[in-house]
Amino acid sequence: MKLDVGMLTHDLGTIPDYARRVEALGFDCLWSSETQHDPFLPLAVAATATSTIKLGTAIAVLFPRSPMVLAHISWDLQKASGGRFILGLGTQVKGHNERRFSVRFESPGPKLREAVLALRAIWDTWQNGTPALAAGPETKVPQPAASARLLFRQIPIYVAGVNRYICRIAGEVCDGLHVHPFNSPKYLREYVRPAVTEGLQKARRSQADFTYTTSTFAVVGDTEQELEHSRQSVKQQIAFYASTRTYEPVLAAHGWQDIVPHLHRKSIEGDWQGMADLITDEMVDTYAVTGSYSTIGAKIRERYAALLDRTALYQPYQPGLDDPRLPRLVKEFNG
Repeated sequence: MKLDVGMLTHDLGTIPDYARRVEALGFDCLWSSETQHDPFLPLAVAATATSTIKLGTAIAVLFPRSPMVLAHISWDLQKASGGRFILGLGTQVKGHNERRFSVRFESPGPKLREAVLALRAIWDTWQNGTPALAAGPETKVPQPAASARLLFRQIPIYVAGVNRYICRIAGEVCDGLHVHPFNSPKYLREYVRPAVTEGLQKARRSQADFTYTTSTFAVVGDTEQELEHSRQSVKQQIAFYASTRTYEPVLAAHGWQDIVPHLHRKSIEGDWQGMADLITDEMVDTYAVTGSYSTIGAKIRERYAALLDRTALYQPYQPGLDDPRLPRLVKEFNG
């Protein structure tokens, strides 16, 4: 299992130093998310400042971008990074698409599958000169302008998914799955991986060709005070995700789906502390890993052995780069 890191800065002026530091610490991949900033620009800067660390989006929202736009951005990032780029896509929920991005929300599963096939078709045309074909009923792949061939590996595509339908699509047409940080070994073992396997089998692909990646809720500290502060933060984050029906399968795996309406009501009332108080210690132990800076790596590896291929400490609970305990954590994890 590889240990990755998130992009904790989106200030393009400070990204070169940040990227070089996380590379030197031994992190395997630097992921950029689409929350308050564009996910691609930071990676373009990081690509020219680093030489070994992988670079990926976790995730870029699909619907606001056409397959051709994504194809161009990914192609250029793969070339600039020397073959280290991973395109991570997600559909996001209806509200975000319509209110934040001002785009029409469509049936996410079919649209996601169609977009991935369109990207493959575009890149195949650029790389091999194959005739451009229609990738789906709504996505027509035009003959692209001539593009220099890439000398690197095919651009991997990971997608984010929670429900079985998206997980099956990931297994069928993608290279990996961004598992949501709100997860448990039981949910992965009994819900996610069987669905991905169905997709892999449908496409006659091997498990060895597929990557599972996530971020892990971690209660980390070397003192009781640090642990308690971290635990309360994780409770708040679990409550936030568990308050929406989208993540009900994660709760249903443990028989806790009845808590969703209670959390949702408190979220509408703005009772954030009340939401956290509804998350029991058993839930924290189920969805998070607890340990000191010297033991958390081994505990994460033990919990997710044979279930995940790479993970990161869920933001914003990752220690700062200046924390003297961080190099030991990374070394211990990779050791």
